[in-house]
Amino acid sequence: MLKVGIVGLPNVGKSSLFNALTAAGAPSENYPFCTVDPNVGTVEVPDPRLQRIHELTGSKTIVPTVMQFVDIAGLVKGASEGEGLGNQFLANIREVDAIAHVLRCFDDSDITHVLGDVDPVRDRDVVETELALSDLDMVERRLDRVGKKAKSGEKEAIAEQAVLRKVFDALSEGIAVRTLEFTPEERKILKTFQLLTAKPVLYVANVAESDLPEGDNQQVRALRAAIEAEDAGEVVVICSAIESELAELEPEEKAEFLADMGLTEPGLDRLIHAAYHLLGLLTFFTTGERESRAWTARRGSTAPEAAGVIHSDFQRGFIRAETVAYDTFQEVGSWKEARDKGLLRSEGKEYVVQDADIMLFRFNV
Repeated sequence: MLKVGIVGLPNVGKSSLFNALTAAGAPSENYPFCTVDPNVGTVEVPDPRLQRIHELTGSKTIVPTVMQFVDIAGLVKGASEGEGLGNQFLANIREVDAIAHVLRCFDDSDITHVLGDVDPVRDRDVVETELALSDLDMVERRLDRVGKKAKSGEKEAIAEQAVLRKVFDALSEGIAVRTLEFTPEERKILKTFQLLTAKPVLYVANVAESDLPEGDNQQVRALRAAIEAEDAGEVVVICSAIESELAELEPEEKAEFLADMGLTEPGLDRLIHAAYHLLGLLTFFTTGERESRAWTARRGSTAPEAAGVIHSDFQRGFIRAETVAYDTFQEVGSWKEARDKGLLRSEGKEYVVQDADIMLFRFNV
C-alpha cells in the first residue's frame, strides 16, 4: 500500500489534517512534538464512478481503493543534527512514498508558531533544508564506504559511486534530488538510498475559515509564487479546522455544510486526488455479482501488470483482458450490452491500461 507522509513544522495543522483524513483521533494539542510516534491511517480514495458501477451492476458490495497517510512529528531547524528528536522523525519520512508538506497560512494568536510568526515560504525552506542536510550526510557516509570497493574495480560499487557523486553535487548546491534526471539503471540504484529529497512533494496550504471559499490570502499567494518560480510542484489549499468538522458529519449534513460554505467538495478529496496524481497512479475497476471494486495501478501499466495488482497468479497466467471504458459502460449499462453492441474489447499483453477501464481478466495457471 502506498504511503504519504504528512510533514511540516510543529503547530501547522498536520495532526488536525490527519485526524480529518482518517478520523483516527490523533492528538493535536497546541505544543511542539505532540506527535512522537507516527500515526498511520488508511484512507479511501473518493471516486463516484465506483458507486455508479455498483448501481449499474447490482453487485452486493463495493470496495474502494485506498492510500495510507502517516502523521509524522513536526520538524524544527537542526532536525538533521538531532534537534527535536529530528533523526527519529527523519527516519520515519524515509519510509513513505511521497510527502504532503503542510504549511501554515493563517494568523492566530492562540496557536503558537515555533518560529514566532507566520511565513510559509520561510517555513518551507526550513523543512526542505533539513531534509537536504540529512540526505547530504547520508550520501557522504555512503561515499566513504563505497569508495574502497570502487577503487578495487568492483563494477556495482563504481556504478553506485557515480550516482552518489551526482546526488552529492546537486545537494551541495541546494538542488533537490527529485528534480534530477536519471537513467533507468541509475534509478534502481537511487531507490536503495531512500533519499528524502528524492520523494515527490505536494504542498498543503492550511488557511483560516475566513479565507474560504476562494482559499486565497497573502501568505498563500507568496507560497504559490515561490513554488511556481522553482517549478517545484502543486499547492492544495485546505482549512484543517473545517475539514475536521466535516469529518464528523453524515453525508447529507456534509453536503449542506459545503453548500453553505460555497464549496463543491471537501478539501480532503482534492488532497487525496492530488496525492494520487503526484504518485503517477490511476484507477481501474472490476465488477460482478459479488462486488464492484476499485484498484490502483501506476500509469503506464500493461494489462498483465494490472492483473498482478489483484493477484500474482493473474499476471503469471494472463491470457487477455476483456475491457470497456467507464463512459461506455455507463452509457450501455451492463457487460451484456457492451458485448452485444461490440463495445467490449479483448486486450492482450501489450495493452496499456487507461484510467477508469473496467476489466475482466482471463488467465490460466
